Amino acid sequence: MEQYVVKGGTPLNGSVSIGGAKNAALGILAAAIMSDEKVTIENVPNVRDTRVLLQAIQGIGASVEYLDNNTVEINGKGINSVTVDYDYIKKIRASYYLLGALLGKKHESNVALPGGCNIGSRPIDQHLKGFRALGAVDNIDKGMVHVKAKELVGAHIYFDVVTVGATINLMMAACLAEGATILENAAKEPHVVDVANFLNAMGANIKGAGTDVIRIKGVEKLHGCTYSIIPDQIEAGTFMMAAATTHGDITVCNVIPKHLESISAKLLEMGCTIVEGDDSVRVIASDRTLSATNVKTLPYPGFPTDMQPQMAIALALAKGNSIVTESIFENRFKYVDELARMGSKIKVEGNTAYIEGVEKFSGATVSAPDLRAGAALVVAALSADGFSVIDDIEYIQRGYENFEGKLSSLGGNIEKVDNERDLQKFKLKIG
Repeated sequence: MEQYVVKGGTPLNGSVSIGGAKNAALGILAAAIMSDEKVTIENVPNVRDTRVLLQAIQGIGASVEYLDNNTVEINGKGINSVTVDYDYIKKIRASYYLLGALLGKKHESNVALPGGCNIGSRPIDQHLKGFRALGAVDNIDKGMVHVKAKELVGAHIYFDVVTVGATINLMMAACLAEGATILENAAKEPHVVDVANFLNAMGANIKGAGTDVIRIKGVEKLHGCTYSIIPDQIEAGTFMMAAATTHGDITVCNVIPKHLESISAKLLEMGCTIVEGDDSVRVIASDRTLSATNVKTLPYPGFPTDMQPQMAIALALAKGNSIVTESIFENRFKYVDELARMGSKIKVEGNTAYIEGVEKFSGATVSAPDLRAGAALVVAALSADGFSVIDDIEYIQRGYENFEGKLSSLGGNIEKVDNERDLQKFKLKIG
């Protein structure tokens, strides 16, 4: 069982380059199968979620070739099955993007219900409501979602709640439907815009992505293209929080600063210095005490739910009392019990965490309950006195490429180990 072992207490300094956005990559890789021509996708994060999705895509007959570590070539011409019941696919939430992609291309799809992190329910009712509006019939049987249509016809669809997954799924299906589709109350996240731009690069006609009304004119077919995925907003935010939490000075490179504004604004409130470049954000928190503040997660451009655990770690070390309100997922505070082992003072009531800042954390053995909380616990360990061990790091590897390598390059004492001997060796080496 792989673990991270960390010796904390060293400020992180230097620069780090951010990879492609995992959440954009999952939508784009699924959409790539909709063309019968070669599609080359660059800046693909080489993480577990993307590898699993690519294996599933291969499993239904598409050709997939890694040109290098972060470039993939996909051709959907050979697709011979519309059933994705691959064991691993159940472990990732984005399996449902194959519903929209296959429905658009083949007018039928059968996909195992999505898994992923246990951070709350992820209903797919808005996806199915949208597919029905386009003319599909659906049923769920033995853990499989079946969607089928004689033909897809454009429709006016209003989402009851803002949902990234359903917005992306409906864009994919609608771009090959007959006539025009309007999606209202659509999600505005950067990765929604990235998937729309990618579909347009393949010949789709999508306007308004990034606003709450998206207009799609159906086209007959999609062609090949070469496309580069946007940088990962959440990976960038995690390193920004690492600078704040360890009282360091980190320049986060290869980012789109506009996507990070809600995170930058909170770090400014907490007393950090933020220096924005064209494609970088520098966070300086050396020799200063963090101030308490209140945060509420909201759909983009609000504060991202995927940054909530990292933010709470920083606030747990800030002077004064803070309140964190989670308005997206109902099960997102599972890291609080783990963080208590390090000496934090956080009380959770419903969807709100009340945080009383402490001076420092002390090292402990903790378990990663999900992807983002796992990354947050690593950041906490880097700021703690003494040694920490983080278990269940396969969650973290779902969404962060070479996390320990990037943290080491900033001066963090962290190593991935898979046995007791290596763990002890690290402790002796770092001392």
